[in-house]
Order: sequence, then C-alpha cells, then structure tokens
Amino acid sequence: MFLPIFRWLENLTDSFPAELPEQPPAKLGPFIWHYSRPFLPLIVFTSVIAAVVAVLEVYLFSLVGKVVDWLAAADRSTFFEDLALSLTLIGLLVMVLIPFLTFWYEAVLHQGLLGNYAMRTRWQAHRYLLRQSMRFFQDDFAGRIATKMMQTALGVRDVVLTMTEVFLYVIVYFTAAVFMFATNDWRLSIPMVLWLIGYVSALTYFVPRLKVVSKEQADARSTVTGRVVDSYTNIATVKMFADATFEDAYAREGMDGFLDTVYRSMRLSTLLSITLTALNACLLFSVGAIGIWLWQIGQVTPGALAFSLGLVLRLQGMSHWIMWEVSRLFEQIGVVMDGVETIARDVSVVDAPAAAALSTRDGEIRFEDVHFNYGKAEDGDADRIIHNFSLTVEPAEKIGIVGRSGAGKSTIVNLLLRFYDVEAGRILIDGQDIANVQQDTLRRQIGMVTQDTSLLHRSVLDNIRYGSPDATREEAIEAARRAHAHTFILDLEDPQGRTGYDAHVGERGVKLSGGQRQRVAIARVLLKNAPILILDEATSALDSEVEAAIQDSLYNLMEGKTVIAIAHRLSTIASMDRLVIMDAGQIIETGTHEELVQAGGLYAELWTRQSGGFIAREAAE
Repeated sequence: MFLPIFRWLENLTDSFPAELPEQPPAKLGPFIWHYSRPFLPLIVFTSVIAAVVAVLEVYLFSLVGKVVDWLAAADRSTFFEDLALSLTLIGLLVMVLIPFLTFWYEAVLHQGLLGNYAMRTRWQAHRYLLRQSMRFFQDDFAGRIATKMMQTALGVRDVVLTMTEVFLYVIVYFTAAVFMFATNDWRLSIPMVLWLIGYVSALTYFVPRLKVVSKEQADARSTVTGRVVDSYTNIATVKMFADATFEDAYAREGMDGFLDTVYRSMRLSTLLSITLTALNACLLFSVGAIGIWLWQIGQVTPGALAFSLGLVLRLQGMSHWIMWEVSRLFEQIGVVMDGVETIARDVSVVDAPAAAALSTRDGEIRFEDVHFNYGKAEDGDADRIIHNFSLTVEPAEKIGIVGRSGAGKSTIVNLLLRFYDVEAGRILIDGQDIANVQQDTLRRQIGMVTQDTSLLHRSVLDNIRYGSPDATREEAIEAARRAHAHTFILDLEDPQGRTGYDAHVGERGVKLSGGQRQRVAIARVLLKNAPILILDEATSALDSEVEAAIQDSLYNLMEGKTVIAIAHRLSTIASMDRLVIMDAGQIIETGTHEELVQAGGLYAELWTRQSGGFIAREAAE
C-alpha cells in the first residue's frame, strides 16, 4: 500500500543530474543554498507539517488539563453523554490527524530528502572535483579529499534539515507554550520567558565556541583519514622499508591532534549540559511554586496546574534534545565550512569560452616559445623548468626526447596534455592552439603509456577498454594479444573468484607485476588508436625478453602516428626519426642518433655511459 507513495517520493528529485556542475560558491550560506535548491519544496512541506504538529502537541497538554477539570466536576453517570462530542474530537485528533501528519512528515523526510539530498550533493561535488587540475590532487591526500567530499554532503543536508526542524519546531513550540500558559494565568508564563532568555543566552555563549572547535575537528579528522589512506595506498613501500613503526608515529601525530579537538568539544558540551540542567530545575520549581500559589488563592484550576507542570516536564526533555541538536548543527556547520575550502576552489585549467573540439588532420605538434615554471619566479638557469622552448613535430614524425633528470621532458608532455597551462607562448596541434579547444577532445586524440602505470581497481577488461568504452570484448582481447598480455591475463583470478579478463587488478593494479601492468597499459593505448602517441619510459618495467617481444607491436602502434617518446634507455629510441636533447628546460641538440653521437655533445656522453652493457642487442647491431 505504501510502496507506490515511497517510490513517488524517492523519484521526485533527480539524484544524478546529467548536466555538468557549476563551481559552488565559496561562502557558507550560498554554498549550502547551491546544493539545497532542488529540495526546497520538500523542505518547506516538512517544515509546515513540523510546525502544525508542534502546535497540536502543545494543545494536547492543554486538553489534558481540561480533562482533569472535567473529571473533577462531572457527574460520573452522565459523563460520556455530556462530553461525547469533545471526547470524540480528542480521539480523532490523537488517533487520526496526528498519525496522518506524522506519516507524511516521515515519508517526505526519509524517502524524499535523507537519501537523495546527500547523494545528489556527493554526485555534484564529486563531478566538480574530478575535473580539478592535476595540481589540486598533487597538493593534497586523495583520502583527505574523498573524506571531505563525503562529510560535506552529509553536513549540508544535516545543517538544512536540523535548522528547519529544530528552529522552526522550537519557535512554534515555545511560542504556543507561552501563549497557553498565559491563557490560564499570565503569571505562569513569567518563569517560561525567563527560562527562555537564560536558555538562549547559554546557547549564544557555548555554540559559537563549539562551532570553532567543530571546524578544527573536521579538518583534523580529514587529516587522520588522509594519513591512514596514504599508508595503506603505499603499503608495499611501508613493508619494503620495514617502516610500520614510523607510520604508527605518523598516524599517532594526526590522531593526537584529532583527540585534542574532541576533548575540547566534550568539555564545552559538559558545561552546556550542566548549565541547562540548572535552568530546567529553576523552571520546574518556579512553575510548580507559582501554580500551587495561584491554585491556593483560586486563580487557576487543578487542570491548569497539571497542564503547566506536564508541559514543563516535556520542555525539559526537549531542551536537552534541542541542545544536542544545536551542538550537532554547529558541528556540521564546521564540517561544511571545512569542505567549502576544498570543494569550492577554482579550477586552474578550464576550457576557454566557446572552446571548440580539437580536429586532428595530420597530427602536427608545434611548441612556440613556451615558458613554464609551475608558477614560481625564475632565478637563473638553474631554476628554470621550461624556458624559450620551441619545437615542431611534423605529421607522423617520430621523435625521441632525451635529457638528464629534471631537464623538463615530462613537463613538456604534461603541457601538451594540458594538465597545466603554459605561462607564456603556445602549443598548437594542426594549427589549433590547445588552450582554445576542449580538454576532453584534446586528450582523446593522444594515447600515452607511462613509466609508472596505474590501473583502476576494476576488471582487466574495463582497464583495457577505459579509453575506448565502445570497443567490444573481442577487440579488447585482440589488443591484449598484440601487447603480449593475453596469456598471463587468462591465468588471473581474484579473491572473489573472477578469472581472466573479468578479474579485478586491485588498487592501482597492485595484484599485477610492473611488467604486467605495463602490457595492460600498452593494450589500452593500442585499442584507443589515437593519432598522437606519447611513450614516457613505456618499456622500462619490462625485462629484455618481453621488451623484445612487444617491440614489433609498438612499431605497428607507431605506424602513421605522430610519436613523442621519452626514454632513459637510449637503445629504445635510437631508431627514431629525430632525437631532441634537453637540458635546463631548453633544446640543446637535435638530430638523428648517428649525427648526435658524432657531434660529441650531451647525447654522445649519455650514449657512451650506457654502452658498457645497458645497450640492447638490436641497438648494438
């Protein structure tokens, strides 16, 4: 009977809107409003019902007082006949109206708000964070970012629902209570008003302090999570260096800071609870004393006294609930404020207004007087990353980039992929400035195999098809065969019993060896078949026998493509059309392998150093 209503409420708001999210505002109020707008009708609905129920609850206490007076004065033999209508209306109020309103309040709250509100906020925040720049993720723990995203979604929901439920309910409840007290005798409302002033004063003093501590606590919690996740993610390094004790101390340092904020929060909560208990005791004593005095002088009935004391006892229980709800409210405000600092940041690399899709015809790449220094001021040649860098890669040309560590080789690749924006100059592909094209279309035209291959914790098939989601299973298997990965993939099995291409590879692909991860990555790029190919130490994780086995596949992969290959093992790029030698962010030599060896420059020096046993057989030949 209730299922259709539940489903209707659950589908009133789309939890996963398809449109890309906008940047959320960086201030608390607008930030909360940004994620709350779709739920405004449901929030208003629950608020109105909560207000009505609050008034009815206060009225019920008044009815209890009337019933006491009726019982004291009525004739028992004619009691039901005399009060039949009043008793029937009270029965309908208790048995029908209040349960009906409560059902709709709970249904809208639980089916329409609690689940969808947080999930939609997570979805939009996650999609916005996922499109942040590389620098954003490099400057923080991945676990810390994820924790803040999850906590903030719950915080936004709880702040809004707590404010609407508690404050509206309390305002209506207390206003109705004071009014009902005054209708019996205005002197009964005096303790209530004084208590309310003291209660608000206590909250005014304690709650802002709880808010500050709660923000610090949320940040400390995220830090602990980030440190713990960092240890788990790099567990192989921790085990290899036998550094569990160091990791204990690293986590303990974060947990100590977190525990300090917990202690400070609990101290404030204890003092607030003691203050509230004292206020409640004064209220109960004052109302009881004034009520008995008024009854003694004939100003109020026993029913009015019963109503007043009953409502005070109810308010005492509510006051503790309100205190903790308000404390929780400001704790969640602290969580949201902490999350705003992470989620609402500007994206440093964005598409230009009206950016067009990149159209690749020939695959020509041109760097024109590019400068880049990660935003730092240059302090001489030693401090330069990329400076006055100009290079043209002709269509289908295959170049190798060589240089010492720190020469800027990988930075050039990152700029081409537009993980960072150049600080001066420009980069063009087929005459199109990559700063003026859509980033996604740029990266779809570039295939890349890196030295540190990181796979997703999904099936092998999902990883191979990651850049080509429309590819069939058969096409993915064929790419794996060409990358010499098919045989070992068939032997895979994960703890859940999935085998072969359906086996999951673990976080970052930890269940595979370095060489196996590399071959899966090569299969992924083979399947993507992009016109521009980047090989950044693409075979460094492979042993010589496996490397030799897939060289033909790599050469087939490079056929007809524009290729930029980075390698420290010079034998892997010696046969390229042209080699570009970099040092201190600039090109210092260029030419074929033979030309550069004869020139006796940096390349010749590096080649000589590797000729004592690190040169592959095919290069020696």
